[in-house]
Amino acid sequence: MTHATGKYADFEGLREKAIALRREGLSRRQIRDRLLVDNNDILNRLLEGEPAPEWTKRPRAKDDLRAKARELRLQGMTYDQIQVELGCSKGSISLWVRDLPKPTSRTREEASAIAKRGWEVILRQREQERQEMKLSARGEIGSLTERELFLVGVGLYWAEGTKDKPHARRERVAFVNSDPGMIQIFLAWLALMDIAPGRLRFRVMIHESADVASAERYWAGLTGADLSAFGKTTLKKHNPRTNRKNVGEHYRGCLVIHVQQSADLYRRIEGWWCGIVVGSAFGQGISLPG
Repeated sequence: MTHATGKYADFEGLREKAIALRREGLSRRQIRDRLLVDNNDILNRLLEGEPAPEWTKRPRAKDDLRAKARELRLQGMTYDQIQVELGCSKGSISLWVRDLPKPTSRTREEASAIAKRGWEVILRQREQERQEMKLSARGEIGSLTERELFLVGVGLYWAEGTKDKPHARRERVAFVNSDPGMIQIFLAWLALMDIAPGRLRFRVMIHESADVASAERYWAGLTGADLSAFGKTTLKKHNPRTNRKNVGEHYRGCLVIHVQQSADLYRRIEGWWCGIVVGSAFGQGISLPG
């Protein structure tokens, strides 16, 4: 086709140049810029029938997904099931497998089994995301300074330790928790406060239906304390009508840590906590005890 007027009047000559450049390995953009062709329709006509050089072809990132989708379709999966398995759109799946026969009808049990496999894939992906986020957050902390550990320990005690009340005077340090990490941090905090290990006494609190001896050994190993430092274990009565969730091999009850001769330490903890409240941006105007 020849254009009688305009800058594309010598269309055939322009086409010869375009084809020559294409065969040299130039891309469409390079040819357009070289020949000053700003009309995509004209450029398409100039290059009609000339294949693109290999280097300009984008790798087909979805080839593996397409092959897997066809494999799953041949196994009898529906579009929904393939989508759950591969995480791609149903539109793409339709294009990839539309030449394949539709799956035959399945029994309810077979359909349920396939759906379950798909759901398990999603659950694994979610669990991986959760673990990656936790690992990333863990890396943001690093080692604590002594002051940071001091402040963490005061907050930890005020959240989980026993407290003095006007109706029940308890000016002594006693900490109760079932989380091994909380116990370890509190012990590290006591060491920072120069509390000698000989001043510590321990006691396990656990349901009577649990493995009591195993729990006692676990807490002794975690604290590094001799069993002689452990008082008599407190057993909680088991109510068969309740459906407790804290069961199994990982259930070890709670550990109670008593610090002997700790009235002064308790008073300082209460004072430190008041100082944290006053020192915080949200502590202004709060009425403090005493």
